[in-house]
Amino acid sequence: MAPDRWDGGADYEAYVGRWSRLVAEAFVDSLSAPAGAAWLDVGCGTGALAATITARAAPAAVAAIDRSAEFVAHASAQLDDPRVVFLVGDAAELPLTPARMDMVVSGLLLNFLPDPPAAVAELRRVARAGATVAAYVWDYAEGMEPIRSFWDAAIALDPGARELDEAVRFPLCEPARLSALFEGAGLRDVRAWTIDVTADFRDFDDYWTPFLSGVGPAPGYCAGLSEERRDALREHLLARLSPTGRGPISMNARAFAVGGIAP
Repeated sequence: MAPDRWDGGADYEAYVGRWSRLVAEAFVDSLSAPAGAAWLDVGCGTGALAATITARAAPAAVAAIDRSAEFVAHASAQLDDPRVVFLVGDAAELPLTPARMDMVVSGLLLNFLPDPPAAVAELRRVARAGATVAAYVWDYAEGMEPIRSFWDAAIALDPGARELDEAVRFPLCEPARLSALFEGAGLRDVRAWTIDVTADFRDFDDYWTPFLSGVGPAPGYCAGLSEERRDALREHLLARLSPTGRGPISMNARAFAVGGIAP
């Protein structure tokens, strides 16, 4: 299995970035962070969560870190705010001193990491005593319908695609396992919750076109198909989601969030 491709900020935004921004709003609001806090956004991607923090949480400062230099460049170009600094770095080895941050958060990252427990231990390491450490991931198995619909169609045409399905690849993405991960890192008062937003598409092409970019797991699978197999997948999805081929499409986009308090 080829590594997932993470570059092309505009392509990622068209694929899931626009929905992750809606989830980020609900996530940040649910944390009830005090104004003037120092935030860390680990795996900042194209900047959805960092932008939401600046807009809704009145932070004193936000450090936003991602391994993808291209994503960091895209995010910094989109978010011009003196409170925010963007860094290229690894979630498993954060370039920060211990016990420094008031709010340590991560969006749509943990399941992609080779060692999630080590990463959550790093989140705890840089959090001050009493700080909130929290994250969210997609519900690939059911509630993130734009991606779930894609894989259901892909598997119907190619049963071998099942091993690439994010619901199969990422069993971490369910509340009990996320809670166990945070509790295992020594965080206290751990809780998990669900965030549902609506993904609205102008038409079927607005849904389908981002899968051609190759950015992320499902688009990577789609881009690797022959033209004939890709056309068959498109027609299968079209018949399921928009039989007339016209008009808007609405789907649910669900994320699971988890949070705890640093001791």
